[in-house]
Amino acid sequence: MNETFVVELSVQFMWTAALLAAPILLTALLVGLAVSLFQGLTSLQDQTLSFVPKIIAVGVALVLAAGWMVQTLLGFTREAFGLIPSLLG
Repeated sequence: MNETFVVELSVQFMWTAALLAAPILLTALLVGLAVSLFQGLTSLQDQTLSFVPKIIAVGVALVLAAGWMVQTLLGFTREAFGLIPSLLG
């Protein structure tokens, strides 16, 4: 096991983590932007108005993206476990 292997595995891990977080973060970003625009146009400044839609949208995004997220994570895990023999030999 050398430094190149560790760096490559770390990069793959960070890339996978970013891919898994992207649907949730983008959903929260877009809903937050839409709610902020709505609040600015209507002069409503209620705190729950920005929080509740984000929670609902993130929940829907999790349900819709769960299958893809699990498959992505399983693929990375299989690949990482496949590299274990090369660590030993």
